[in-house]
Amino acid sequence: MKILIVPDSFKGSLSSKQAADAIEKGINYPQFEIEKIPMADGGEGTIECLIVSLNGSILRDFVTDPIGRKVQAEFGILQDNKTAIIEMAAASGLLLIPKKRRNPLYTTTYGTGELIRKVIKRGYKKIILGLGGSATTDCGAGALQALGVKLLDRNGGNIKFGGLFLKDLHKIEISDQNKFSDIEVTFMCDVSNKLLGSKGSAELFAQQKGASIDDVQILEDNLAHFAQIVKKDTGNDIAESIGSGAAGGLAAGLSILFKSQFVSGSDFVIKATNLRTKIRNADIIITGEGELNSQTRFGKIPYKIATISKEYNKPVMGVFGKVTNAAKIEYKREFKHISALCDNGISQEEAMQNAYSLLTSKVKEIFENSRFNEYMERK
Repeated sequence: MKILIVPDSFKGSLSSKQAADAIEKGINYPQFEIEKIPMADGGEGTIECLIVSLNGSILRDFVTDPIGRKVQAEFGILQDNKTAIIEMAAASGLLLIPKKRRNPLYTTTYGTGELIRKVIKRGYKKIILGLGGSATTDCGAGALQALGVKLLDRNGGNIKFGGLFLKDLHKIEISDQNKFSDIEVTFMCDVSNKLLGSKGSAELFAQQKGASIDDVQILEDNLAHFAQIVKKDTGNDIAESIGSGAAGGLAAGLSILFKSQFVSGSDFVIKATNLRTKIRNADIIITGEGELNSQTRFGKIPYKIATISKEYNKPVMGVFGKVTNAAKIEYKREFKHISALCDNGISQEEAMQNAYSLLTSKVKEIFENSRFNEYMERK
C-alpha cells in the first residue's frame, strides 16, 4: 500500500513540510510505503518545493519585513544561472509579524522589492515570484519604491508605506525603465481575482491580514485611486488584469516595470514535481490546507490534487484546519473523506496554536476508523 502525502501549508500555523510530517506521524502502519511531497501554490514553501524539483540552491539575505524590521529572507537560484525564485511571503508575509501588529493599512512590500533588486544585481534575468501568504494590500507600492520608482504626493515627497497612504499618490516617476527591459517575471498566483470589487484584493482578502470592516473600504478606495494614477502616468490598466488582486495587488504594481505573465501557482508546482505520475502510482492520497471553502476550487492545491486523483480513480483524504458547512457538500465528490481540526468544540485559535498535534491526531483517527479499515481490506 503506497500513500502519497501532498499538503499545502496551513496558513498561519504550519508550513507544508510541517503538515506533511504531522500527517505521516498519524499513520501507524509501518508496512505502508509513504511518500511526502510538501506542496505550494506561490505562498510559503514555494522555494523549498521548486528547488528540490528543479535542482537549485537556496540563498539568504537581509531585507525589510512588512512592518519595517530587518529580517533574513530566503530566495532560490537555479543551475541555469538565469532564473531566481522568490516568495513574496519570505519578505512581506503574514507569518513574519505578530498577530496584534497585522494591519494592511500599514504593512509594506518594500522587502519584496529589495529581494527582486538583489537577484537582478546578481545577474538573474528570469524571476519566478510566488504571490501567496501576503501581509500587505499596498498594490506593490513598497516594492516599486525599493526598485527606484518614485511615488510622489502633491508636495513632491515620497508617499509613506502601507495601503492607507496610497490615497496620497499624485504622480509616478520611473527614471530608467530601460534597466528592467530584459527582466522577465513569472507571477505564481493561486487566485485569478482582479484588483477591485467584491472579489478583489481588499474585499476578499484584507480581513485575513488584520483589516477591520471599515479598513476594507478604505483599502478598496485607495487601491482604486492608485490604479487610476498608474493608468494616467504609465498607460497601464492594472485594475483589469486577471490575477491583479493577488497578494494585495503586488503583481499589478510590478507589471508596470517588467515583462510579466501570470501562471497558476498550483499548476506550475504540480508540473515541476511530476505529481501526476506520483498520483497514478499511489493507492491513497492525503492532502489539506488551512481551510476548505468556496474559493478552494479556484486554483488551490487540494482541489487540483483531488481533480487529478479522480482521473486515475484514486481516493483522496482531505484534512483541513477549517471546513465550512457548504464546503462539506460542495466537495463531497472530490474527496472520499473530509476532516477539520476545528471540530468537537475546538476553536480556530486553538486549532492554529496546536495544529501539528491536532493534525496528527486527526489522521490517526481516520486510519483507525472502521469504515476506512473496511476499505483497506477491499484494496
